[in-house]
Amino acid sequence: MKKDITSREDIIVLVQSFYDKIKQDQTIGYIFNQIVKVDWDEHLPVMYDFWDTVLLGKRTYKGNPMIKHMQLNKKESLTPAHFNAWLMIWQDTINQHFEGKIAEQAKDKADVMKQLMMEKLKQFT
Repeated sequence: MKKDITSREDIIVLVQSFYDKIKQDQTIGYIFNQIVKVDWDEHLPVMYDFWDTVLLGKRTYKGNPMIKHMQLNKKESLTPAHFNAWLMIWQDTINQHFEGKIAEQAKDKADVMKQLMMEKLKQFT
């Protein structure tokens, strides 16, 4: 039986597994690998903090993800296909490792984020 997301360690497992899949994905992997050229040693701890804040209320994240995505959108137009791939990989990763109330909230919150990001990017392009 899988457990729910309840700790920073769970967040780390989720985020690392997610980005391992993202790096290999044909739809959006190139954005991280070639366009942004993500420094994973720098990016992953920020994402741990982000999801720790969103899912566990730890308030460890300081930043504005919308600004980062708006800057990225100027380099590479982010499409619904990109966001749909991101969400599908996120949900699949959660389903692979976790189940429970917070795991379901993680999927729901990511879906809301996807919708908000797409709407905001449409407004500012």
